[in-house]
Amino acid sequence: MSKIIVQKYGGSSLHDTNAILAVAERISASHSDEISIVAVVSAMGSTTDELTSLASKINRNPDRRELDLLLSTGELVSCTLTSMALQAIGAPSKSLSGWQAGIYTDNRYGRAQIKNIDISPILNELSVGNIVIIAGFQGIDGGSDITTLGRGGSDTTAVAIAAALDADRCEIYTDVEGIYSADPRLVPTAQKLSHISYEEMLEMASYGAKMHPRSIELAMTYNVPIYVASSFNNNEGTLIHTDLFSEMPDINEHRKKVTSIATTIGYTKFTLTKVPNRAGLASQIFEPLSAKNISVDEISMNAERGNTTDLTFTVDSADRNKTNDVLEQLKTDLNAGGIIISDDLAKISVIGTGMREESGYAALMFTTLASRNINIDLITTSEIRITCLIDTSDLEDAAKSLHEAFELD
Repeated sequence: MSKIIVQKYGGSSLHDTNAILAVAERISASHSDEISIVAVVSAMGSTTDELTSLASKINRNPDRRELDLLLSTGELVSCTLTSMALQAIGAPSKSLSGWQAGIYTDNRYGRAQIKNIDISPILNELSVGNIVIIAGFQGIDGGSDITTLGRGGSDTTAVAIAAALDADRCEIYTDVEGIYSADPRLVPTAQKLSHISYEEMLEMASYGAKMHPRSIELAMTYNVPIYVASSFNNNEGTLIHTDLFSEMPDINEHRKKVTSIATTIGYTKFTLTKVPNRAGLASQIFEPLSAKNISVDEISMNAERGNTTDLTFTVDSADRNKTNDVLEQLKTDLNAGGIIISDDLAKISVIGTGMREESGYAALMFTTLASRNINIDLITTSEIRITCLIDTSDLEDAAKSLHEAFELD
């Protein structure tokens, strides 16, 4: 069989019929006797938000099964319109819903995970020369109910299909030209990266980059190269890859100790004070939070003071009120001292695989932030990342200063 390339087009690339026609031209230009194209599409523009809003006007707490079925229609519209656009310009095309494409998931509505992909329907269409257009973000569970994959679901769909088909690579087309050393909206001197490793991209995706970590994890597991580029021009994008040092010619560029500065906003910090310090404390606090589907991040426990301690963690600000309700009950149950809440916080991260090799990066980060009178609320690290929690009002200054300090301009 000819080489297979999987492409993915986001909602910003499909915002109206003219945009869909332009995407169809791009897909058709990529297709040839030697290259088979499978394209995964998101819903047009803000369709998913509009459908969610529509559902909330009918029922403030809609059943997740019904909501998944509703939300899946957004991708079906863009999928069929894209296929029609290809046919209108003489390109052979067939549209497939997620379930028609053989995407099987578990039954966790709104956040389903892919269990298996039966690629035979896709291969059947490719074998007769068709371009295959697949609705992203969706699949079918064992009970034949439609499921959605949650945030970043179309990226996940595209990478999973590329892995199942053993495609040469997965191309993600969006409204930006690639992956940058920082958010260009905050740091005008941010540089587009020609290459980046899976590890670095996974950290960036977790701490601010547009791609969802699930898709990067899949790509890393199945060694699927991802190329991120703009759907609005033909400028070079960014290749997310694994074996950078053995295959990329410009070795020095990729041996930069720090690759990027990642930023995210929308966090609230909670501190439960004077908690009795005993075995099982963490589970007593975090199990009730988990039961309310509250994702906890950046956990810190202060040094013991007598028989008590302070426990601090962050949550998405959207979960602020739910978290406070849980902690109010825990304060009573645990006879804790009180609850301290800090709002309008952001995370800024320094990321780079080269940080494994040398020390001094944390010191440079902290010194730079201190020189700008930027207070650090919390610090977390991984092998290739240092993250600080700061006030959102300081984020732009911090990003610019760190970008310059780590010589990324």
